[in-house]
Amino acid sequence: MGSLTLVHLLAAMGAAFLAGGINSVAGGGTLISFPALLGLGLAPVAANATSTVAIWPGSLGSMWGFRRELSAVPRRMLLLAVPAVLGGLAGAWLLRRTPEQLFAHLIPFLILFATVLFTIQAPVQRRLRARIESDASGRRSAGQAIGRSGAGIAAAGLAQFAVGIYGGYFGAGMSIMMLTLLAFLGMEDILQMIAMTSFLSLCTNGVASVLFAAAHMVVWSYVLAMMIAALAGGYGAAGVARKIGRVVVRRFVIAVGFTIAAVLFAKLL
Repeated sequence: MGSLTLVHLLAAMGAAFLAGGINSVAGGGTLISFPALLGLGLAPVAANATSTVAIWPGSLGSMWGFRRELSAVPRRMLLLAVPAVLGGLAGAWLLRRTPEQLFAHLIPFLILFATVLFTIQAPVQRRLRARIESDASGRRSAGQAIGRSGAGIAAAGLAQFAVGIYGGYFGAGMSIMMLTLLAFLGMEDILQMIAMTSFLSLCTNGVASVLFAAAHMVVWSYVLAMMIAALAGGYGAAGVARKIGRVVVRRFVIAVGFTIAAVLFAKLL
């Protein structure tokens, strides 16, 4: 990485501010902050670790906003925090062990995968809401039975562990995986489900951030400024984004994600 300049710092803060606002409205802020750090000259692994730590506090704000819904979540669901933490540790460890050159080649695929996940998030959420609002009690009871059975709980733990690994390694698009898992377990309140994804994301990214910091993978001269900007973005930019509309914000993030993926794939050729 070259020497840090005021222009670099302001650009990183601008990306974090935008990412914080986007996360509060539609999610997907990592698809802004991570490529921005790459563009500023950070090595791929350092950019990923720095972005994770910088944007992580946003989960705290989301949890606070949904604290009422989170308090109503069945206690057994909170046990998913254990595989979320273990998966986050495993994913962060894998990132730590991944050679820089290999991760650089994986980035286009990771961004493309995350963008596809983000693209299908809205349709999946609509399906979840339709399922929840419908009176298909038989299907709901089946889902709840899966969530209570020993085999179902074990399968859910393994699934959350796998999601945690992805989250600790890269993370963008992780929330849609969690929402799908919670629906499979029979959760019916979409706001409680969103609150749970914030809680589990906090667990996964939090433990990953600790490992990244301990392994000296974080560029603190960027992350501290970005953290403040992301928190401010969650309050300020969210209001602007809401006036623009969720659909416009989502289309902007999707366009950025696919564009960045295409540019990075072109560089590999």
